[in-house]
Amino acid sequence: MPRSDLAVTNPLAARIRHVIDTKTKPLGALGRIETLAEQIALLQGTDAPRMTQCTLTIFAADHGIAATGVSAFPQEVTPQMVMNFLAGGAAANVFAAVNGVALQVVDAGVAGERIEHPQLIDRRIAAGTANFLDGPAMSSEQAQQALDHGAGVAHAATGEALAFGEMGIANTATAAALAHKLTGRPLAGLVGRGTGLDDAGLDRKLDILTRAAARTGALSPEQAMAEYGGFEIVMMAGAMIETARENRVVIVDGFIASVAALLATKLQPETRRALVFAHRSHESGHRVVLEELEADPLLSLDMRLGEGTGALLAWPLLKAAAAMMTDMASFETAGVSSAG
Repeated sequence: MPRSDLAVTNPLAARIRHVIDTKTKPLGALGRIETLAEQIALLQGTDAPRMTQCTLTIFAADHGIAATGVSAFPQEVTPQMVMNFLAGGAAANVFAAVNGVALQVVDAGVAGERIEHPQLIDRRIAAGTANFLDGPAMSSEQAQQALDHGAGVAHAATGEALAFGEMGIANTATAAALAHKLTGRPLAGLVGRGTGLDDAGLDRKLDILTRAAARTGALSPEQAMAEYGGFEIVMMAGAMIETARENRVVIVDGFIASVAALLATKLQPETRRALVFAHRSHESGHRVVLEELEADPLLSLDMRLGEGTGALLAWPLLKAAAAMMTDMASFETAGVSSAG
């Protein structure tokens, strides 16, 4: 619904728009910050929104499709990076610390032995998904368990906004296959270099995913997430659905998180109102997913790391948007003459 139409039918929307438009600035002069402020205020149901605290949750899991060689990195990198997150050594840790964001890590299904660490949230479903080239990545029961675990983790997290990141070797392959089945968009536009595949590796990845996709026909979202999903992607979707249900902002990171957001909106369309898209990833499939979601990210920094790093960089913009509504003077309170 266009913003002007919403203001006519929703008194709160009209009041929020009035507050924004009567701040001491030319009409619309703060551009996307105004749009962001309006979204936050509508979600919180107030013309004085708050953005004071954010938590980043990184969901980690492994993927059976990695056995086909679709990633430039070996699968043992996943648990190694989990330990790096827990030790505070990753880019996400640095960006979280500098922006005052709490960070937590969830084992959604990392391959190998169970990781024992007092700060790790254990929601492990299995030691990685099955290889979806040969059959379903997970059972329908495991998919529902992943959704439920994600919702529970989100419910327990603190903040007016929650950000979600991911770690898992071969998860760009999983995300591309899942996005293809959720949208019907061609795989060629969704498959990218991931962790840095060369041309031959990219061709191999596309060939493997094309064969895997041919294994099934049209699927419902529930079927697609079981056939081609990853435990961390499905958990992120469950977390996003719950965050939106609680009228809190979801800060969506890059390609893989956006595929989780796409899944969330397919399962629960109302989730879309809570989604703020942080950045435009350098991963080629992200553009396609953003088009499907009719999303225009706040930032474009040629990043493709994941981990929630782009979401963390967008957090200060959310704080600024809310503060603009609550702390910035209006023409009336400041005694400044307005236009007209």
